[in-house]
Amino acid sequence: EVQLVESGGGLAQSGGSLRLSCAASGFTFSSSAMSWVRQAPGKGLEWVSTISGGGAGTRYVDSVKGRFTISRDNAKNTLYLQMNSLKPEDTAVYHCVKGGAGGSRGGGTLVTVSS
Repeated sequence: EVQLVESGGGLAQSGGSLRLSCAASGFTFSSSAMSWVRQAPGKGLEWVSTISGGGAGTRYVDSVKGRFTISRDNAKNTLYLQMNSLKPEDTAVYHCVKGGAGGSRGGGTLVTVSS
């Protein structure tokens, strides 16, 4: 059974930073691309970033390019999202996802950015 547990969310000021983590289990982590998606209050799911199984390939939505960095530690079965220069519009519940944006996802962690 795929299990994904996110942590690291919280309250940050505009311009601040947070680092999200996602602990994965129940599948071969190193063989799977992983993604982050987010859902802002009252809005639908938005894909944020994807990283390949080996970690060499990464992609980002334009709105976070240059501010967010996705990474992974395959020895620890853990996915990360380093978020810098946070903006109020980054406020959302962030979920990690196995594979692409439509895959199994965790329960999420709330990020709130105040202006």
